[in-house]
Amino acid sequence: MELDLTGMHKLAAEQGIEPETLDEALAEALRLAYLKTPHAAKHARVELDERSGSFTVWAADEIPVEPTEDDPHPAPKLGEEYDDTPHDFGRLAAATARQVITQLFRKAEDEKIFGAFSGQKGKLITGIVQQDVSDSSNVHVAMGDVEALLPRREQVPGERYRHGERIRVYVVNVARGIRGPEIVVSRSHPELVRKLFEREVPELVSGAVSIMAIAREAGARTKIAVKANTEGVNPKGALIGPGGSRVRAVMENLGPEKIDIVDYSDDPAKFVAAALSPAVATGVQVISEKNKTAIAFIHDDQLSLAIGKEGQNARLAAKLTGWKIGIESAEAHAKKVAAEQAAREAAEAAEAQD
Repeated sequence: MELDLTGMHKLAAEQGIEPETLDEALAEALRLAYLKTPHAAKHARVELDERSGSFTVWAADEIPVEPTEDDPHPAPKLGEEYDDTPHDFGRLAAATARQVITQLFRKAEDEKIFGAFSGQKGKLITGIVQQDVSDSSNVHVAMGDVEALLPRREQVPGERYRHGERIRVYVVNVARGIRGPEIVVSRSHPELVRKLFEREVPELVSGAVSIMAIAREAGARTKIAVKANTEGVNPKGALIGPGGSRVRAVMENLGPEKIDIVDYSDDPAKFVAAALSPAVATGVQVISEKNKTAIAFIHDDQLSLAIGKEGQNARLAAKLTGWKIGIESAEAHAKKVAAEQAAREAAEAAEAQD
């Protein structure tokens, strides 16, 4: 039986596949194909001859071994090898060879894709929306010849993805899957916002400004805490940009989502107060640094602003700072403090009279 091994090796070399790899895969595939033929020997190997393009199936039969006291169940020995290449094996061998080459080429292509995208994890990339009628819950995003998956859990609630639309996505994971490389991207990940700002703000790339924390409810609101690493740099101003141009460019990629940019501070009280923006806290009382709990005091006319619609602003502030934040009326707190002060003064006066 003959195969065009020289031609196969040339094709394999173009895909970066070593001849030895092809020969080993082909010999094993032919051996398995032989074992499926009628009256095939249990033990066999396939020998390839690249010069002639021929292959031979060498088979060996089992020879029973007499049991002994030391070895009552001895393993059989193998007899001499003999040529057991089936006469009608040519068509099956050619089909097997095509299958092996296809599998190796697909694997090589998958490895190239995996190698190219493994370094893209955690980065921002642009793709084109591809709808798949057989996979309505997920969105497929084409990036060249490769498709990434935007699963429902990584989509933004209410956001619509139209076929052919260009979108920016954050690469969450790149892994080897059963059907090849699996590239999972996100539109809802908080780091998407960071990467979008890095595209617009040179100070983030240079290190003059750092984003210290991000809290996001995708499609609704994002809070970002920033600090300056270089003297004289306004971190909030750097992200907002001249006339709000930088933050506006980011928001264009996020649709109706609002963005609050606040100053980061190592002082928990200051950080909590800033995180409740746009509400202004008159003061913050740290209850427990160990349990990270604090109370922020807000004027009555800004209480609803501090809490936000359905508690969103307070919830994002807690997520941004990592602290449990209680919100109380500044006026009620002032009255309480005044009443306690008056009670103390009255008690001290009574003690003085006695």
